[in-house]
Amino acid sequence: MAQSLTAPAAPADEISAYIAASTKAAWEVKGLPAGTPIKPIAKVGVIGAGTMGGGISMNFANVGIPVKIVEVQQAALDRGLGVIRKNYQNSADKGRFPQEEVGVRMGLLSGSLSRADLADCDLVIEAVFEDMAVKKDIFTDLDKICKPGAILATNTSALDINEIASVVKRPQDVIGLHFFSPANVMKLLEIVRAKQTSDTVVASAMDLAKKIGKVAALAGVCPGFIGNRMLYKRGQPAAFLLKQGAMPWDIDAAFNAFGFKMGPYQMSDLAGLDIGWKPGAKTANPLRDMICERTPRRGQKSGAGYYDYDANRVSSPSPEVAEIVKEFAKQSGAPQRTVDKETILEECIFPMINEGAAILEEGMAQRAGDIDVTWLNGYGWPADKGGPMFLGDRIGLQRVVDVVERVSKNVPDIKVSNLLRSMAKDGRKFADLPAQQLKV
Repeated sequence: MAQSLTAPAAPADEISAYIAASTKAAWEVKGLPAGTPIKPIAKVGVIGAGTMGGGISMNFANVGIPVKIVEVQQAALDRGLGVIRKNYQNSADKGRFPQEEVGVRMGLLSGSLSRADLADCDLVIEAVFEDMAVKKDIFTDLDKICKPGAILATNTSALDINEIASVVKRPQDVIGLHFFSPANVMKLLEIVRAKQTSDTVVASAMDLAKKIGKVAALAGVCPGFIGNRMLYKRGQPAAFLLKQGAMPWDIDAAFNAFGFKMGPYQMSDLAGLDIGWKPGAKTANPLRDMICERTPRRGQKSGAGYYDYDANRVSSPSPEVAEIVKEFAKQSGAPQRTVDKETILEECIFPMINEGAAILEEGMAQRAGDIDVTWLNGYGWPADKGGPMFLGDRIGLQRVVDVVERVSKNVPDIKVSNLLRSMAKDGRKFADLPAQQLKV
């Protein structure tokens, strides 16, 4: 009988040892020469005082590194600094550090409306919204403003960092530092090495991650890098299951049973359904478009999204959304079926494992353990499942291949990875793969 996906993947002591070993190994950069110099980071600049920029800034103030935060409007800057102060005050009130520490940390943060004030920073992190043109404009400016040798980093979660680096005369100094929201809380820092990023900048980024208390995972430049690239492959089959008659709460319940605190549609409601949506627009998420277009449902913040919410933000399945999903399924013409939790988990999680294999095959991750470290620390993967690649080894890669082939018949963007197929055929495991140097 096949192993149930809601059960622990292995004994607890075995999983703990694996996670500890993988986390330790993730700090080692394959091919990085011994004695590679580390750039000193005495002052950091952050462009953007929003949720991400503010959280990123806190990481450095927490360890005594001064930060210059740049915004385009005084109101946005004041609002961002106010949120940071409130966060620090809440922590002090809970006894996490002395009250006087609030003033000390805030004293390390200063604001500006001019990028020119970043000229003396050793590291500048761009943390604005995901728009390539905007980011290239910023990096064009930074190339002129920042001192020689300064590290120029982007917090992009998916955009092509090679394209961003193409606008500067010092592409060797450009790197991706993908923090996860809330950036002052989440442990993962996905460090993305671009084609021309120097060894020194990579080594400096890894060293800095450790100093600010993050868990680092190195990735190459590809759409979504490691974590979001796999997340996309989870979302696509989930969307098709809705076309086949499943409800959002059915899918979320399966993910909750697996161990995720939030399923895909619970996450969407928390983030806001209107992210990436405009009235009248047709996007890659037509069901979301239907919900936003027909009703004032924007997620938890509006009291209604995929779910209905009471005054305390407690969710319940929405009869209105159920009708919209049924209409969506009818319009799709997909054959209807009833699916149980195990089927939902197989068809959503196994494509993630398959995509992890593709990432390894392309040389966009150094080792399978790095992928697991990414998901454990950045995406809430349940610790008793060890990580997607660990889970794949435990349930058997041939089972993964079989399910992915089934899913691929309905979701054209999902294809079985050549590496996964060959490993399943040979009876190999991801744990058997040696560490590899990124192919940048």
